[in-house]
Amino acid sequence: MLLHSIEAGNFKLDGGAMFGVVPKTLWNRTNPADSNNMIDIATRCLLIEDVDKLILIDNGLGTKQSEKFFNYYYRWGNYSLETSLKNKGFHMDDITDVFMTHLHFDHCGGSIQWNKNKTGYEPAFKNATYWTEKNHWQWATQPNPREKASFLKENLLPMEESGQLNFINRGETMFLQNSELGFDILFADGHTEKQMLPHIKYKNKTLVFTADLVPTVGHISVPYLTSYDTRPLLTMTEKEQFLNKAAKENYYLFFEHDAHNEICTLQTTEKGPRLNKTFTFDELFN
Repeated sequence: MLLHSIEAGNFKLDGGAMFGVVPKTLWNRTNPADSNNMIDIATRCLLIEDVDKLILIDNGLGTKQSEKFFNYYYRWGNYSLETSLKNKGFHMDDITDVFMTHLHFDHCGGSIQWNKNKTGYEPAFKNATYWTEKNHWQWATQPNPREKASFLKENLLPMEESGQLNFINRGETMFLQNSELGFDILFADGHTEKQMLPHIKYKNKTLVFTADLVPTVGHISVPYLTSYDTRPLLTMTEKEQFLNKAAKENYYLFFEHDAHNEICTLQTTEKGPRLNKTFTFDELFN
């Protein structure tokens, strides 16, 4: 088994939205804002490679939205999902499984693309099975008013219509349980219903894909929550439990949204878990 860090593109979000009630004077130290109060955000994915499987965890914003839509998010840099896969020697058609931590547009937008004539949508990974949690699918396709703008029907319905959608059912805590490529799943309900965090054993380390439970290094402190969380008090409980375990068991946190830090470890302090060391993927595993 081999792992690859895949950069699917960068964008910007409002720093206040990403840190909620935390004062800017604090979060600006780790996530500096520009003149519009926007901070750098990545859409970093993880690719799991074996002889007959190629599993992609999340896939970024995609390319099918309108120019008006993308203008809200200030895309920057030269990364793209297709190019990053190509740089690793792969094509979109090689992907066998797409595992989506949750269905907010910045995590699953790359799942679906325009067809050749731009008359409709089609799966961007034509040979892949798409995986989401069953209860989360219901949550996303019947969205609450708070999350409605994050669950886009053009991302979701074509998955179902394609016949390529499959479900991880409630109570299943491992993906591909009988496979060498299987990994444990931590469910977290504070950000959104049944967000799934992969825990992958790799080269004698436990690598955790933190998704939106811990979006960036700046969010390691337990009270530093995004305003996008639907149940912020629950997020605090989930984060505290996870971070304490991560520090104790020396997990390596893989950041999906930190544009400047790929991986970190934690240390236990009197104030709770705090940043220990940061690493690039290549220096840690290659």
